[in-house]
Amino acid sequence: MRQELRFLHRGKVVELADVRPTETVLDYLRLRRGLVGTKEGCGEGDCGACTVAIGRLVEGRLVYQPVNSCIQFLGMLDGAELVTVEDLAQDGRLHPVQQAMVDCHGSQCGFCTPGFIMSLFTLYHAPDAPPTRKTVTDWLAGNLCRCTGYRPIVDAAMEACFQVADDAFSRRAEETTAALVEMASDPHDLRLGDKDRFFAAPASLDALAALCEAHPDATIVAGATDVGLWVTKQLRDLPQVIWLGRVRDFEKVEETPGGVLLGAGATFSDTHAFMARIDPDLGELWRRIGSRQVRASGTVCGNIANGSPIGDSPPALIALGATLELRKGAASRTVALEDFFIDYGKQDRAPGEIVTGLYVPRLDPNHAFRCFKISKRFDQDITAVLCALRLTLADGTITEARLAFGGMAATPRRAAKAELALIGARPDQPASWAAALKALGDDFDPISDMRASDAYRREVARALLAKSLVEIGGTPDERTRVTGLRGGETSNAA
Repeated sequence: MRQELRFLHRGKVVELADVRPTETVLDYLRLRRGLVGTKEGCGEGDCGACTVAIGRLVEGRLVYQPVNSCIQFLGMLDGAELVTVEDLAQDGRLHPVQQAMVDCHGSQCGFCTPGFIMSLFTLYHAPDAPPTRKTVTDWLAGNLCRCTGYRPIVDAAMEACFQVADDAFSRRAEETTAALVEMASDPHDLRLGDKDRFFAAPASLDALAALCEAHPDATIVAGATDVGLWVTKQLRDLPQVIWLGRVRDFEKVEETPGGVLLGAGATFSDTHAFMARIDPDLGELWRRIGSRQVRASGTVCGNIANGSPIGDSPPALIALGATLELRKGAASRTVALEDFFIDYGKQDRAPGEIVTGLYVPRLDPNHAFRCFKISKRFDQDITAVLCALRLTLADGTITEARLAFGGMAATPRRAAKAELALIGARPDQPASWAAALKALGDDFDPISDMRASDAYRREVARALLAKSLVEIGGTPDERTRVTGLRGGETSNAA
């Protein structure tokens, strides 16, 4: 058992034993280290003022990702490199990203600037990012500015970020990689604190399962993009935290002939390309989940395990027929994802049982899939209604339908009556599926809240179903969409 947190900062290994279970990286930087360049804005991972960069090894390569330090627990830095805005300038010279922000007049009040700088630092170190303004705006969707305006910031990014990285971090990349490899090779479980209050990070699945069974009331954390808000916004005391980030191979994504297997630690960033290969609409949905910072930390299995009725991924995965893997102690089981959600805040997971993986089937040639997210803001917003469907077609006729919604009930749920009404209908004949639109109104009794009224949700749900059927029936999506075009494809089905 190791009892010291270890991470890399400024080229040196930092070791800490006195770490509170829910101490955040932001509090560590500002209160312990006096590094106040990293700012606190919203305190919930929305504004990006607190952005820092985390360096980790991905298949042996050093990769920098932006994270929201306000909701990232300090213990989650174990085995990683931490980079803050104070670390970028070297020998009296600004980093290329910083210099471009000066040259392009990208800062006024300056409060948000460090977060922008750190997000752009990670873009600067992303060798495969297409050199376009769309890339920049996607990368900065989690950083808010209310006085400079985004044009000069985007100009700075275009000037600095799309070139071969040449800074102190690229020059010492081999040393950094070697240090991270050494820390990653540590086989010991991490435990900070005592038996009553601790932050624990088991190094193996067996150790994780045993620890969770021994402490069934402990809070299990993967990316903390949800749990972090329990601390910063709800002011909850979480005395026992178990982090999944050190479990070997939990971050793996494995493609099989029939589908994709996601480990419980696989983030939205890790899985984006795999989901996009299943269907373009999945790739677009993944791109709009949270921000770059949230997708770099938040995990797909965590998005499921928290049981939110408006979680973005569950309806799409339910429509695809995904299955969930769970483990308690030495016993494992598999459950259909649609059966995992029992009621609001209640899932089919026993005390001490953990989600270990997710299997997502591929689409068959006779399948057609569509997925749409409706929210008040296009980027980084919680869903009002999410519609996903997978149809099985034979000679243009629907023989099976899986239709799932988020935001329409206390859990992500299939629309059983509308599914039944779709059998025998033809997407290219709207009159044949009119009954399904009507039946959809009997499947759900949505609530009104700050995101949408019940009447709006009902109308949008019907419109999204109709939109999906119209597209699958052959209408070009240039007529039905303003974004997320499928490249002229009208259907997956032969």
